[in-house]
Amino acid sequence: MAFTLELGSKPPAFALPATDGKTYSLADFADAKVLVVFFTCNHCPYVVGSDEITRATAEKYAPLGAAFVGINSNSVNTKPDDSFEHMVARMNEHRFPWTYLHDETQSVAKAYGALRTPHFYVFDEERKLVYTGRGVDQPRDTSKMTVNDLDNALADVFAGRPVAVPLTNPIGCNVKWDGKDAHWMPVEACDLV
Repeated sequence: MAFTLELGSKPPAFALPATDGKTYSLADFADAKVLVVFFTCNHCPYVVGSDEITRATAEKYAPLGAAFVGINSNSVNTKPDDSFEHMVARMNEHRFPWTYLHDETQSVAKAYGALRTPHFYVFDEERKLVYTGRGVDQPRDTSKMTVNDLDNALADVFAGRPVAVPLTNPIGCNVKWDGKDAHWMPVEACDLV
């Protein structure tokens, strides 16, 4: 079995605290036509480098019914900058157009098979996984970007077409698993593509 959630899968359940002081579950996004769940964090240069592109994509598709949910699953023992307090401060500073959740136990990251930050999962109206992987091809320096895979996938979904490229390798820092080396990857993750 693949480590990462496979195409056609339903989104695993979660109930996680957000930077706005509330707790969110999948049911809170039931009205969204498309649900984008992505694993992110505060410090990763690939996240920081592409956050504004992610913002533009979220703002482009929100009027059509897309909801964006960012989840930080990084261990604070490995990266103290990824603490909940830093998440709140980052959202207060940047006002990103997504719900930002904290997965302190890392159980949600494991359920989705998150590999890197950022790692995107797009679920259609039936909540089937139709795209997973990177947001863009150059997340660390978007001035060199040639393709926005996330935008392309959402354009296909909202046009009622099958996603042309439904699976890409996420590009970014490894998820920081508690008790593991900062560069550790689950052995099962090596079969992604």
